Parts: sequence; structure tokens; C-alpha cells
Amino acid sequence: MQPTRSEEALREQYPPLTDHEALVEAHRCLYCYDAPCTQACPTHIDIPKFIKKIATGNLLGSARTILEANLMGATCARVCPVEELCEGACVLGAEHRPIMIGRLQRYATDYVYERGIDVFKPGPPTGKRVAVIGAGPAGLTCAGELAKLGHRVTVYEKRELPNGLSTYGIIGLREPVEVALAEAEMVRRLGVEIKTQMELGRNLAWDEVRNSHDAVFLAVGLGAVPKLGIPGEERMVDGLGYIEASKLNPRALQVGREVVVVGAGNTAIDCATIAKRFGAERVTIVYRRTEREMTAYPHEYEFAKKEGIEFRFLTQPVEVLLEAERVVGLRCVRMQLGAPDASGRPAPEPVADSAFVIPCDQVVKAIGQEKPAIAQMLGLATEGGFIKVNQDYETSLPGVYAGGDCIRARGSASTVMAVQDGKLAAFAIHRRLVQQIGMAAD
Repeated sequence: MQPTRSEEALREQYPPLTDHEALVEAHRCLYCYDAPCTQACPTHIDIPKFIKKIATGNLLGSARTILEANLMGATCARVCPVEELCEGACVLGAEHRPIMIGRLQRYATDYVYERGIDVFKPGPPTGKRVAVIGAGPAGLTCAGELAKLGHRVTVYEKRELPNGLSTYGIIGLREPVEVALAEAEMVRRLGVEIKTQMELGRNLAWDEVRNSHDAVFLAVGLGAVPKLGIPGEERMVDGLGYIEASKLNPRALQVGREVVVVGAGNTAIDCATIAKRFGAERVTIVYRRTEREMTAYPHEYEFAKKEGIEFRFLTQPVEVLLEAERVVGLRCVRMQLGAPDASGRPAPEPVADSAFVIPCDQVVKAIGQEKPAIAQMLGLATEGGFIKVNQDYETSLPGVYAGGDCIRARGSASTVMAVQDGKLAAFAIHRRLVQQIGMAAD
């Protein structure tokens, strides 16, 4: 069957390496003793070790090295900002081309997934039960690591499908849905029970969760896209919903002829890319600060420009213009930068009498997400609206841990950081649980 136009538009950005390409690339690695690439990886994958195993034809061993450090290694091979992390630290990058670490990682992890190889097995039962709220990368990692250590884990997920933003919120050209779901199935085969369409406060009672488990890990991510509070906002399209539709129901996705995307993070770049690749004639990203303050990665910004996406900096939307309930434009004002605000970035200030209109027939809103509402629901201590945790990822409620985007009060949220949170929280939970039964924590 021929791929549809939408499937073709969001085909994975990079093809898989051939066996020959992987071998040639692996043999270029210098296998540095101090391995700056490993230091730059938030999950500290032993990168020289897994590349060496590719070079010697031991692909199962290579995948094991990756997945021991990062259970979501197939996802991170595709979505990690490798230009800023491992490949950015490669010593060959200074004068030569850095090793394609991300694509080699994908080569090794694809090997085990395509062959249905289970790298890990459940540990001997400890008799302890742990609940995980949220089946995104942090939650699945925590659940999988705990299952490897012998604990009985149940994951409660409010959506129909597991793996959070990896499934719903990352553009398909970077990560297809099938990759995200395969990782969830791998965790399920470790003995983890994943219950979907179960939401705390709706059809899942907190007292029931707390009383029937020995520990709880919260990996709830963040909330909805916040409101701008401008006239006509109800006709704006939710950016995360836009990405979700492009992955799960692309034929039903409505894309305008002239699209404006509000925001300048990686989600905004993804939305603009979707609009462009689904046929929009003109796509413009509007941002109230300058390119220096953008939260999108520099390589994503360069990618967007190559896609033909335009940028309007120092521009603040003030009204979505409608005619007969149809979007016909976005009224904006020009901004200038003032003194730093609470975020430490220069605060945008409107320039008097500077209003202008950008003609468009669709406006997509991608301005971040609201803070986790669960903190207030459970009475948890917070920091800047995010759940506050100690060095062991334990919240202000004893026995209740948290990780992933919902605790990211500092630094940028990313899949690989969420994975590291889930892994370290699992080890902390394990230490606490084995103390209770007099076991040694290996």
C-alpha cells in the first residue's frame, strides 16, 4: 500500500543505518578513556562501550549497555538533543565530524525490538507493591527498573495509550508512535501492569492507591496549554492536540493555508513543521522576545528555517481576528526588551501605537504547559509551582516520590531527564523498601 501524503510528510527524519554504515561509523570512534560523551549524557550511558560492541558485532550486548542506563533508549536515540549533549561533546567534533551516537544507539536498540528480544527479566519477588501515576518516560522507566528489582508495579495512565509525550506530543518525523508503544510493551513484559484511562481524582481514588501500595511514584507531567487571555482565543488550535492529531489521526487534521504558531519552544517548532509539511503555503512563528531568548534548541531553530518557516520576533498577539467565526488574522503589537523578569530573561514590553495584523486562517498556540494540578490536590510542597522533592525524589508526603516534568523547577524539561529521574527514583524507592524487609540493596 502506498503511504498517504501525511504519512510521507512525517516519515522519520533519518533513515536507519545500514549494517555497513553502522560498522564504518563505529570504527571511527576513538573510545576515549574519559569519554566526554558519556559525561554529557544525563543518563550516563557508557557510549564507547556500546559503540565498541557494535564494532565487534555484539548488537545484543550493545543494546544491553544502552538499556541498563536508559530503559527508554530507543526513544532517546531519536528525540535527544544530541547536538547539545553527547555528539556536542565528541572530541571529533572540533575538527572533524562527530560520531553519530544517536543513530548508532537507534541501530542497536532497533536490533532487539525488531527481533522481539527481551534484554531483561523480572527480579525475584520482594512482596512489595508500588504504584506509578503516569505512563510517560519517567513513569515507565521507574516501573521497569522496580520490576527488574522484583517489586510488583502497577502503572495508572489517564490516556488511552501509554508513553506520554513520546506517543502523543513529539512530531512523527522524530519519533513514530510504534517506537513509543514498543517501549511500553517491553515494560509490560517485565511484569508491570499498565492500566490506562485511569485518572487520579476522576475514576481513581488517592486513598485506594496510597493504602494498597508500599510506595507511590508520581510522573504526571504538566497540564494543558495555558490561556493567553485575548479576544478570539477560543478559535486558536491547541499545539499539543495539533501534534497528537498529526500522529494518530493525520487524515482528519485541519491545516490552514496561512498558519501562525504562537510560541518559540520545541513544541512550537514541531507544530510549524507539521503545518508546513501538511501543505500550508506560509507558516510564521510569533514570539514576544528575540531569538536569543527562545527555548527551542538552536539546531531546531536552524531546522525550522530550512523548512521555510518564518519568524516574527518581538511580537505579541493581542487578538485573533474573526469574520463569520472564521480566523482571518492575528492582531499583534511590537515589543521591546526591558529589565530581567522572574525568569531571568529580559521582560518584553509593548511599544506604544505599534499594532499590526498578520493575515492568516489558522493560529496554533504552543506556549508551554500549566503546572501540575496534582500538587494542590494532594497538598504537596511545591517550588515555583512544580512538585518539590528531596535528593531521593521523595515529596513532602513520606513514601510518595515524583519525577519528570512535574518536578522540573530548574533547567529544561526533556525526555532523557525524565528517564534519569525515573531511574534514580526507582533506586531510592528500592532502598527504602528493602530496608523494610531486611534485604540488602544491591
